[in-house]
Amino acid sequence: MNTETNSYQENLKELRTNLGTMIPKDALNVFDQDAENLQLNHTSILKLQVGDKAPDFALSNATDRTTKLSELLTKGKVVLTFYRGSWCPYCNLQLAHYQKALNEIHDLGAELVAISPQTPDESLNVKEKNELNFEVLSDNGNIVARKYTTVFKNADAPVNTMTELGFDFDVHYSDDSRELPIPAVFVIEKDATISFAKSLGGDYRNRVEVSEIINSLKK
Repeated sequence: MNTETNSYQENLKELRTNLGTMIPKDALNVFDQDAENLQLNHTSILKLQVGDKAPDFALSNATDRTTKLSELLTKGKVVLTFYRGSWCPYCNLQLAHYQKALNEIHDLGAELVAISPQTPDESLNVKEKNELNFEVLSDNGNIVARKYTTVFKNADAPVNTMTELGFDFDVHYSDDSRELPIPAVFVIEKDATISFAKSLGGDYRNRVEVSEIINSLKK
């Protein structure tokens, strides 16, 4: 796959066009305003930087089997991405974008792992909807996410707008905290050292390009 010609940003333009036809303009404005507010309010996102040791974790995957970071690292590097949920079109776009580069990621000696606070059932939905061949893990209560990235409480406006559109936000989670991680990507070396750490801020419409991940793995 040529990651340069099939960028997230290019796919984002198409998604935005589609959303403009699928969602009422007022509703889309609420979501966009939410993203802009998050960008303003969260400027220092990452809890861990390049050179830090990645904290170990054990989380349930989409079939309720426990996946442990330290065990994955015995086989190779790990690309860790934190996302919001299966209801978020930008998360689905990002995960599908990364799936297209999965063979290249594997060829460079790394496994890809995605983490959200969703239930394992919802993780399974994400995997099936986007035909994902990598682990999608459930971080109930954002226990792991808090060690890596910023966690915030989703505002009432986007949740209420989702409800008006017929989407139940809370059904995706096993608690009612409405807390979400700000999307971030980490590359973790076999010795658990972080060699790449990036978030594009609170504006969840923007995501780390897979080409940056590939370039990091090549170093």
